Amino acid sequence: LFFIQYNTMLDNFYITIFNHYKKSLGKRSLIVALLYINLLESAITLALGAFILAFASQMKMTTMSLTKFWVIFVLVAVCISFKNWMRFNGRKRNILNAKLKPKPMSIQLLWLLPIGGFLIGLILLQVQ
Repeated sequence: LFFIQYNTMLDNFYITIFNHYKKSLGKRSLIVALLYINLLESAITLALGAFILAFASQMKMTTMSLTKFWVIFVLVAVCISFKNWMRFNGRKRNILNAKLKPKPMSIQLLWLLPIGGFLIGLILLQVQ
């Protein structure tokens, strides 16, 4: 159930960004919306990974080195980018745009979400 709501939330964010920039950027709004959703999912992944790493470190569990953490994070971020590229390309985007009527959200707030996620992740990495 959480996964379904999580995807719906991300779909709403994607469509909101896409529709906002569609007026001014035209076709380039696809790239901006895809970049946004990739940054947001990567920020969420970084924050969760850093939290788990910091928690395990505080519990005196054996953890991986920061180098291995960053390598795994980059691999996951590449997989997220590929997944989003496949997911929001073409037909799926058109279906979402027709089906979802997102509530108006502040564009500034939407852009602060990935920034906040990365900041939280970096702060949690300092806990070690």
